[in-house]
Amino acid sequence: MDLTRRVTPRTARERASVSTVELFFDLVFVFAVTMADDLMADDPTPITLLHGILVLAVLWWAWVCYSWLGNVVRADEGIVRVTMLAAMSAVFVIALTIPEAFDDLSGGLDGPVVFALAYFVVRALHILMFVVISREDPQLRGQVKRFVPSMLSGTVFLLIASQSTGGWQVAMWCLALAGDYLGTLAGGLGWRLRSVGHFAERHGSFVIIALGESVVSIGVGVSSLPISWEIVVASVLGLTVASLLWWLYFDVTSLAVEQAFERADEKRRVRIAQRCYSYLHLPMVIGIVLMSLGLKKVLYFVGSESEHQLTDPLTGWPLIALFTGAALYLTALVLFKQFGAGVFGLARVVAVVVLLALVPVVWQLPALAALGVLAAVLLALVGYETVAHAERRREVRSPRHPRPPHSTSPR
Repeated sequence: MDLTRRVTPRTARERASVSTVELFFDLVFVFAVTMADDLMADDPTPITLLHGILVLAVLWWAWVCYSWLGNVVRADEGIVRVTMLAAMSAVFVIALTIPEAFDDLSGGLDGPVVFALAYFVVRALHILMFVVISREDPQLRGQVKRFVPSMLSGTVFLLIASQSTGGWQVAMWCLALAGDYLGTLAGGLGWRLRSVGHFAERHGSFVIIALGESVVSIGVGVSSLPISWEIVVASVLGLTVASLLWWLYFDVTSLAVEQAFERADEKRRVRIAQRCYSYLHLPMVIGIVLMSLGLKKVLYFVGSESEHQLTDPLTGWPLIALFTGAALYLTALVLFKQFGAGVFGLARVVAVVVLLALVPVVWQLPALAALGVLAAVLLALVGYETVAHAERRREVRSPRHPRPPHSTSPR
């Protein structure tokens, strides 16, 4: 009886916070995101950028599945903890095979096949746990059944892609992602959501993971180079850009959406969870990773005197990734806040237009100057919002009826 009690999943608390096993689970995604960034950064071309974005979309969906699971049952208790650790191992295998996700290297196992099979294991463990926890919940069991075809189709198309090349391979990857993303969307809103705070916190933690990759990119770009004033200036500018992206998400936006999320009825909550968090956080992550690629190249340009002069411009796909990555991040934030809290960020739309319009302008500027322009645009946006929306900011950050503290009593 004691063993049965120990392995039985326990319902998550209404005011649950993120558990340590979930934070531990996220560590493999730190490595996986780094590998996806490396896949794009080694030789930035439209094809490698597309490959990296497809890999990020697969990784994201694998992570999203477990964010929902940890919101329904406690991730640090019973069989769920074991499942999380097993899925963590499969994700680590996925991360290791990212360099071979599209092109198998000579020797060893078939990389694309291993990638697809590891992804199947991650998804299958997730489905298995939902089957277990929905045994006394007919509505949730029906939702899980509607979800299974999308999981199977995604894995099947990845396996087909592993035996394809070129355009057909990319097409199979797109079909695999369409099966996952569109299949889930078509499956309805019958999912359970127990803790708004936990769900918002989980997704905020992944934004931190992506921003952490941008910080790592700053260091990696110059790790083998002697320190110089150019490197110091570029590093500070790069960290400023990352800090401003953090500010744009966490200062007001995430709080405003979470408060609207808390006030919503049950169906509206599930809709916000799907659209704002499961779907719209992906372009945020992709935008940050693309920007990280550009940061890495800028640092290398200003620090490698033997290959580049300080006056050399950052052109081509690294420059495009730097500015369009930031623009994509801002666009996702606008949609996130509009759908979640009903607030349209006009200033952010203007900033997106400005960033895209600046790409041909900064094409001939030195790499360090281009980074400075990006930092200036983001700083101007943050400064404007802080002054123009000061009253609204105070209301969001100091609500009259704050959310009750997380419960610490066992359940």
